Amino acid sequence: MIEEQDDDLLAGLDGVDWTGMHHAYGSAEDVPGLLRRVCGDDEASRDSALASLFSNIFHQGTRYSASPHAVPFLARIAVAGPRTVRVDTLWLLKCLAVDWHDEYDLPAGIDTVAWRAAAEFTPERCVAWYDECLAAEQDPTKRRELEEARAYCVAGGTFDSRVSALVSYDAVRAELERLSCLLDDPDPEVRTRTAYLLAWFPEEGAWTVPLLLARLRQEPDGRTAATELVAAGLVGDRALVPALRPWLDHTDPLLRWAATIALARVTTAGRSPAGGGDDGLVERVVDELVRAAAAPAPSPRPDFNEGNLHGYTARTLVPLADRDPDRVLAAIVDAFGGMPDRQIGALVRKALPAAFPRAVDHTRVPFRSLGSGQQRVLRAFAESGPWRHYGEWFEAALRELGLPDTQQTLCAYAGTEAVGRMLDPDDPFDA
Repeated sequence: MIEEQDDDLLAGLDGVDWTGMHHAYGSAEDVPGLLRRVCGDDEASRDSALASLFSNIFHQGTRYSASPHAVPFLARIAVAGPRTVRVDTLWLLKCLAVDWHDEYDLPAGIDTVAWRAAAEFTPERCVAWYDECLAAEQDPTKRRELEEARAYCVAGGTFDSRVSALVSYDAVRAELERLSCLLDDPDPEVRTRTAYLLAWFPEEGAWTVPLLLARLRQEPDGRTAATELVAAGLVGDRALVPALRPWLDHTDPLLRWAATIALARVTTAGRSPAGGGDDGLVERVVDELVRAAAAPAPSPRPDFNEGNLHGYTARTLVPLADRDPDRVLAAIVDAFGGMPDRQIGALVRKALPAAFPRAVDHTRVPFRSLGSGQQRVLRAFAESGPWRHYGEWFEAALRELGLPDTQQTLCAYAGTEAVGRMLDPDDPFDA
């Protein structure tokens, strides 16, 4: 019985020219064997094979010519494969589609329009370009190099990472209808990962949002329901407001947080600073976010923002800083306490210009004359800002805003002392 199921899951596997494709370590000829092991009887072998696929067809975020061809088989495994690998297979599909976009695309979500506009150097265009080069090249050594590069592109490869990632993204997108049945799977982990996957495909929102909302109305698992709420918000629009608004009054703090995040996305995306017809609702959303920033994070936590809800809350507050600068900026600082250092560094890139939309001259503007929110931001950054790993960028950003540009001078300006580790110019990690 197991062998028949495996044959169904991997039907057509041997019809793919894997030897003509590449992954991170060269030829993709080992991919069929790995996929067979993922479907096998030995649990340790399944886990090892899946780890190898994470490493070779998705290596540190890079996708290769073999990556999209593995997607249909992985989708079948996610739907009907061995129970112990289905959740991780859904995670691999998410990675093959969007990499770690949580790190830089929240709270707005994936901008596929901009991505498609930037990804122009397709394999077909690569081949045409190499044909032009070969027609003009006479040197035998250079011709061999050009022919090898052309063959790589003929096999579906490209030297533009945006294109290779987009090809993989679209391969996963083509499997969404097959995968959407997993929103009704008996396993809440599978349902959660499926909802999380749907959050990254705004072009499919016309049918995925109603599906997510329908499932939400009967979802018994809190983490899954929270994921469905956030996912709907990331791919939906203002038409979602009536369906999402009642969840702001839910007694479960996780579901209330998820509804707040979703409503912040659909009511503020693309808005002007003056807001729109949802001003009263946006104020309620701001109130909820401010409370969430200072409160302990509810659990269990969805996968968004690596499960760090304080970080997601702070990211969502940044575009709302114009609503009530002092209160919102203070809340962003409150959220820092629940965030890892790396996320704080990434958040500072957005929070600093939000706190100072116009440059100030610190030699003329005393610290005490700044707004209370601006003061809290500068004290927090002075005491334990992203000096270690973002020192050079952070100093440049501070200079551009007319602020003191070293930890020592910023501490002096803010009248505080460093709590975190001071920048050490002799430490290579601080270079």
